[in-house]
Amino acid sequence: MTAKPKIALIIGSTRKTRFADKPAQWMLKQAQAREDMEVELVDLRDFDLPLFDEPASNMWMPSSDPRAVAWQEKLAGFDGYIFVVAEYNRSITGALKNALDQAYKEWVRKPMTAIAYGSVGGTRALEHLRLIAVELQMVPTRNAVHIGMGDFFKVHPMGSNAPIEEIEANILPATKASLDDLVWWAKATMAAR
Repeated sequence: MTAKPKIALIIGSTRKTRFADKPAQWMLKQAQAREDMEVELVDLRDFDLPLFDEPASNMWMPSSDPRAVAWQEKLAGFDGYIFVVAEYNRSITGALKNALDQAYKEWVRKPMTAIAYGSVGGTRALEHLRLIAVELQMVPTRNAVHIGMGDFFKVHPMGSNAPIEEIEANILPATKASLDDLVWWAKATMAAR
């Protein structure tokens, strides 16, 4: 029997006024309800990452900054990733891009999916994240969760600030498909690694 994949649910925004906690907690609850994975919330706020300034990626030489090394060590223990993706000006946050750059070999041959949000469901940001993931040799899954337009403004504090459960029926099918994909790919890549 294959071990359960260990999955990191990474909050990709560090702003004090971020919305990310609401979808992150909801996605954590969905993932924890499953018996085919273990999931841990990983908040970029908990890692005081410097701006990437190493001579090279840690794929080619060890990082010298102990904060980057701590981040890499945290990531290394996971078999896959769920990103909470905020769309900032049609892309991912600077904090998330920096966190991705601070590691390399820890991402390799591991799957990723996401819960993305914004006026068009974080689609443009998630597309950028998928391109970055390919370069980092991750396995981006086809399915992801998008909270967009009416649903987004219903649950966002600048909108109606309703509990996320009010839009749950709209995002549960994508959530199941995303987590199913993630587990399948995590088990496949675990076996291959």
